[in-house]
Amino acid sequence: MDNTLINEIKLFVIETLNLEDITVDDIDTESPLFNEGLGLDSIDALELGVGLQKRYGIKLQSDSAENRQHFASIRSLAEFVSAQRQ
Repeated sequence: MDNTLINEIKLFVIETLNLEDITVDDIDTESPLFNEGLGLDSIDALELGVGLQKRYGIKLQSDSAENRQHFASIRSLAEFVSAQRQ
């Protein structure tokens, strides 16, 4: 996976959710985004979904079971964005 895209996704999460006092280096690529890891919640997931649509033109299906996998970590989110770009 391209580190440039991973860092871009980290910055996207920080900016979209207005995470103050968190830098790209603070976010572990493999850690969960929800619960333990960054501790995001369902409202954050909605904001990220809207942000993905605005920034990358990616539309998520709200009832898709795959969404949980896409938002599991920064790496999985970057892989999803990369796949959608192709």
